[in-house]
Parts: sequence; structure tokens; C-alpha cells
Amino acid sequence: MSAAADKVFCAGVALEAATGDMADALRRLIDLRARNATFRVQNRAPWVVEQPGADHIECMTSGSAGHPKVIRRTLSSWRDGFDVNVGLFGLGAQDRVAVFGTLGHSLALYGVMEGLHAGAGVEFLAGLRPDHQAARLRAARASVLYATPTQIRVLMDGETFPDVRLILCGGGALDTDTLSRARTAFPNALFREFYGASETSFITMSDDATPDGSVGRAYPGVEIDIRAQSDGVGEVWVKSPYLFEGYAEGESAETRREGDFLTVGELGRLDEAGYLWLAGRRSRMVTIADRNVYPEEIEKVLAGGLSGRACAVVAFADRLRGHTLCAFIEGAEDEALERHLRQTVRDELGREMVPRRFRFLTSFPLLATGKPDLRELARIGTSDQAMGKVEGQGI
Repeated sequence: MSAAADKVFCAGVALEAATGDMADALRRLIDLRARNATFRVQNRAPWVVEQPGADHIECMTSGSAGHPKVIRRTLSSWRDGFDVNVGLFGLGAQDRVAVFGTLGHSLALYGVMEGLHAGAGVEFLAGLRPDHQAARLRAARASVLYATPTQIRVLMDGETFPDVRLILCGGGALDTDTLSRARTAFPNALFREFYGASETSFITMSDDATPDGSVGRAYPGVEIDIRAQSDGVGEVWVKSPYLFEGYAEGESAETRREGDFLTVGELGRLDEAGYLWLAGRRSRMVTIADRNVYPEEIEKVLAGGLSGRACAVVAFADRLRGHTLCAFIEGAEDEALERHLRQTVRDELGREMVPRRFRFLTSFPLLATGKPDLRELARIGTSDQAMGKVEGQGI
């Protein structure tokens, strides 16, 4: 076992003694990293597979529309980001970093790799119940967390974690309620949310002055250009040392390069202070009564009133208006909540942005990443239409 492996724990057990597919994969990952070998990280066992060549990593990803792709990048493109974070946050041997997802989740993989790079201890907590994860965080005195908003929410149950000094949050925005509760649960932690994609790595990171609703300013080394603007919103193009090389498998029509710049089809605007405000993916933008509508904007407003429950807004074709919207909400039917959410969207975005229909789902379809499965939600909505469950209005 290498010196790096000696500081890694899998589900609370020293990696040297840990058993199971994930422990085997962690040992293999550490070995391949030490040899600068090329490897692919999969969404199932054996999780980590050596590939021909050197200095490359291939990660499987599936967006909300469910189309699988394999991202290929150089290991050095991630190491550049590791060095930035070491400098920004003082990551080092004194830290114990904790991750919660499997290696197939890019945030967990990034956290493990960055922890190893910094010489920190690593607590790999995938597979443990949230209460057991919380107990291990306290026992190990973990100081740095790499977590999604959902993972942060399930950890908090009246407990406090005073040893945590830094939380790097990705995979979605922290809603106001979750952030408020998290500041109590992690009283000494610096919270930094980041925005990026598998193809780009970091694009922006929040700071203490980031306005509510913004995803922060450009991450060190990143240049952002907003192109083809309409009403101040345009396509987000990025130039940085952290970009991927290309797709080893699959493709995306949204991902395009022009010289040193790349876009993944995200739309947004930059304010005068350099903060980025996202509108949504170009592929999800629809026209309703001759107005451009971004479902992601509505989802953000809905999420603020749902205390962490899943939600998504899906557009369906409509003969008269171009499209209509259906808001899918996790949970049982709740007329009072629906009225509140309708009023909130109307107050913040205007009556034209209020979804025509709200659909509550006790079993909400999610991808392995924890994001809503938009393709399955579209199927549910189309089935509702076919069965006449939309009261003759269309969805």
C-alpha cells in the first residue's frame, strides 16, 4: 500500500482492511494515479478500469435528458484546478476531506483526487446511511466536504459539525432554507458553491459578496464570454486550462468549440461586477406566446419554497401558444402548496411564467447524479395527456 492509501478510509474502515467493490476501486485508483496511467471511471463495478496510454481520465456522464457520454480529459487539466484550490483554501496534510457519492459521481471522484493531491486524509462515505455518515464525520474530525445540496440536507438532523472548515458544493444550487440550516449545522465552515460542467470543470465560484441567484464570478484562470445576446442573455463561452479534450463515446450538439473557447449550450449574462447569472440550457429554452422562456429560471423559484424537495419544469407542445409548462413536484398532492408556488412564480417572474399545471409525484424520477430525469418526466406528462388527465387545457 502506498503512503497515500494509508490516509484513506472507505465507509469508516482503513482502506488497507476495507473490502468490497468500492474499496477495490479506490485502491486501483490510487495505483493508477501514482503511475500516471490512463483510466476510465464507470457508473458500476468494477468502477475504475485501466485504459491504454498515459495522463488521461475518462468519466461517464448522463445529463438530465438521459443521453450517456464519456468525457475524456488530461489528468493535468484537473491537477491545475487542484493547485488553485490548494492555494485558495490552504488544503493540505492537516485536512481530512469527505465525499459522499460513488466514484461514478464526478464530484466525489474530484474530491478524492483533490484530497490525494493535497496530501490530505480522505473519508469515502458512499454506501453508509446518512446518520452513519454524520457519525463518521465527527469521529474522523473531517474538515473539508465535497457535497451536493441534497447530500448536505440529508446530513443535517439537529447535529452540528464544528470541525468542518470548508464545504465545496456542486451539482446544484443551495436554496436559501438549506443554506440557512447548514450555517447552523456547520458553524465554522466557509461555503463555496461552484458552477461548471463535466466538459469544463470549474467555470465560476461563489464568494461572500455573490448576490442571491448568481453562480459567482469566474474561477481563477477562466475567461467567460457571453455571445449572441438577446435582451442581455446570450450563450456562455469559456476559455480555461481545465477544459476537456473531447468525447470518448457519445456526443452533444450543444458542445461546440471556436478556437480556445468552448460552450456547452448554457445561456446567461454577466453583470457589471462580473457575476454570472444563468438562464438555462439552450436546448431547454422554449417559446410561449412569442416569449422566450427558460424552465430553469422557474425551477429556481419553485425550489426556494420546497425545502429541498425535488422539482422540475417540463415544456410540452401546444397548438395555440407554442408550448405550455408542467411543474413536477416531489410529494403528495397539496393544493395549498400549489397555490403558494403559483403566487411565488407570478410575483417573481410574471404571470406568463406560471406553469399551466402542477403534477405531484410521491416517487420522483431521478438520475444517478440526483438530478431530475427530464425524459421520464416528459413521458409521464405525455401519458397524462393521452389519458385525459389535463382537464382539456393541455399541459
